[in-house]
Amino acid sequence: MPVLPELAAVLAAASARTRPEPPGGGQVLREAARSYWDRRGLHGAAGGIAAAPGAQPLLLALIGAHGGDVLMPRPCPAAWMPQARLLGRPAYHVPTPAECGGIPDPYALLETVRRVRAEGGRPKLLLLSVVDDPTATVAPPELVREACEAAVDEGLHIISDETWRDTVHRPRDTVLLSPAEMCPDDVTVIADLSGALVPAAWPVAVARFPDTPRAAVRHARTLDILTALGALVAGPVAHAAAHALGEPDSVRDRIRRAAALQTEVAAAAHRAVLGSGALARPPQAGRHLYADLGPLRSRLADLGVTDSMELEEYLTDRLGAPAPGGHRFGDELGALRVRLGTGPLLGATPQQQTESLAAAKPLELPHVARALDDFAAVFAELR
Repeated sequence: MPVLPELAAVLAAASARTRPEPPGGGQVLREAARSYWDRRGLHGAAGGIAAAPGAQPLLLALIGAHGGDVLMPRPCPAAWMPQARLLGRPAYHVPTPAECGGIPDPYALLETVRRVRAEGGRPKLLLLSVVDDPTATVAPPELVREACEAAVDEGLHIISDETWRDTVHRPRDTVLLSPAEMCPDDVTVIADLSGALVPAAWPVAVARFPDTPRAAVRHARTLDILTALGALVAGPVAHAAAHALGEPDSVRDRIRRAAALQTEVAAAAHRAVLGSGALARPPQAGRHLYADLGPLRSRLADLGVTDSMELEEYLTDRLGAPAPGGHRFGDELGALRVRLGTGPLLGATPQQQTESLAAAKPLELPHVARALDDFAAVFAELR
């Protein structure tokens, strides 16, 4: 999406700031993050907030601040497993239920914990995402409750990635329950602000820690790691991020318009994928969908595509846009799964993207209709 003019002006006004933020973010940024979560029912103090220049260094610091082995759903965001491996932490995938991604199946979680412990492991940390990347699904509240209760009963601390919570396509029809609402003492929440609030080129992410003595120790360890990494938020970016976290009318309007646009475009892309005979859960949030082309295996084999690496290469070439294979998200290499971004369908230029945002019927815009036709044609060839 084009940069929101108001945010660009705020960043420009702060461009003379030459000093980075202190480790974990300055008072203004942390207070803005506290207020942001307070409006979502997650109450706490600014002292329990930490900020970093992007989700990856922040997650690295959080994993480093916790001991033990790491568990995460399969599939999961592409950066999660590499972060654990970089720290030398044993990490294990847990299957997700049929209805959504992002949350481990509670029974599979308990079985995985039992198995890891039987093998001498020390499972201590569970990563999950209620609004999921890569599957673009929103986990039902009852599943969130069951998975979190199972994790806490087994002594796991939960890191809930809520980067995409503000991109839910139909917010009035979707019940979103944060794990921190039901297990406030056992959940750390993180959000990469480039999910919905600021451009991806302005790296900034924030974390909200529980209000407990143990969490205060982990918060301090996290700041120590961010300091050692030199992972400090740039001053102008922090100023713009704090403004966005305040959610003025222009930011709220952009979030609403973007969600409405993605509702229509992602649904159209989903129909095209299903029309080819492939499988995909209906996208409920974000800017992508996750497709399983397993039913098209014979046709793909004729084209020389037999695994997700080859599928990634084939679809990236045919679509003219990145189409990362499921192996990047923890799925097996032999599974023909792929994440398909919907951003390229909105226009190739900032002007076209702005037109898409403003249109009452975006699917009727010539550039959107043409992009969707080209997208559908690639999948129609696989029938």
